[in-house]
Amino acid sequence: MPLHIGRLGYAMTPSRLVHCTFPKSLIQQPLLYNLGADFGVVPNIRGATINDEIGLVYLELQGDDEDVAKALEYLVSRGVTIEPVENDAPSMADGDVEI
Repeated sequence: MPLHIGRLGYAMTPSRLVHCTFPKSLIQQPLLYNLGADFGVVPNIRGATINDEIGLVYLELQGDDEDVAKALEYLVSRGVTIEPVENDAPSMADGDVEI
């Protein structure tokens, strides 16, 4: 995957979009925090619906492919259902440069 240089001049890492379903028992757990702390993956919540019974999260994960894969395996091992989003490559914003 090519590296992108954003308008602000810093490198943007590849990202992957997924839909996550968190069961009631996991809603209060710091699982997304753990993705960064334990796997070096940056989670970006693009959309979410959370109530007392379920958490539905549209999540963008930024990081190396191997780290993102390990982070997703972690979520699944904890009981989160993961569904990949088709065509998950984000488009470059105006002014970004592909190298």
